Amino acid sequence: MIKKIFMGLVSVTTLTTACVASTNLDKELNEITGTTPTVESVEETPTEELVKVEKTWTCPTCTESEQIVLQKLQERTKIQDRNALATIMGNIKQESKFFPNICEGGARVSYNKCYSGGYGLIQWTTAGRYDNLGKFCKNYGCDPSSLEGQTRYMINENIFQRQLPYFEGSGMTVSYYMNAAYRWLGWGVHGNRTNYSYDYVHKLVYE
Repeated sequence: MIKKIFMGLVSVTTLTTACVASTNLDKELNEITGTTPTVESVEETPTEELVKVEKTWTCPTCTESEQIVLQKLQERTKIQDRNALATIMGNIKQESKFFPNICEGGARVSYNKCYSGGYGLIQWTTAGRYDNLGKFCKNYGCDPSSLEGQTRYMINENIFQRQLPYFEGSGMTVSYYMNAAYRWLGWGVHGNRTNYSYDYVHKLVYE
């Protein structure tokens, strides 16, 4: 019995001595290397925030100029109806084929070189509307001969703004929106604008 107790005490003493020795060894190694033990931290990986993507009307088969105007119409107004957008696009195509630097008759010139007739995307013809295009771009730092400058002016022009509530309606026909387009543009020749509008109705994609 005494022998067992003695052997137990020896085991405890040996274990204690080993732990102390291990601690002393770690301490000596730290002093030699100049380092201290570090505990690796675990950080939670942040979850990716889901962003709601709003659908818009696009025209994959349209030209770049057509796509830009279509995009700006939706960004700068509340027009969401396909027929309304198609009618506006069809009228612009009839007026200028989406060439911003076109003078009535077909000449491609800068804003200050169109001396008669209409000019630009929607063929601004009267002196007041034509002059206001230049004034608008002077005030807001845009080029009156450019697609970007004319699109901005077109959307902000007071005559368009007066018809905007009609275009911002929904569920109406191309014929209905064409009436608002006439009050906006006041064309003398109807031409193919209705056919162009229906072409856009079939080309626009909601995505």
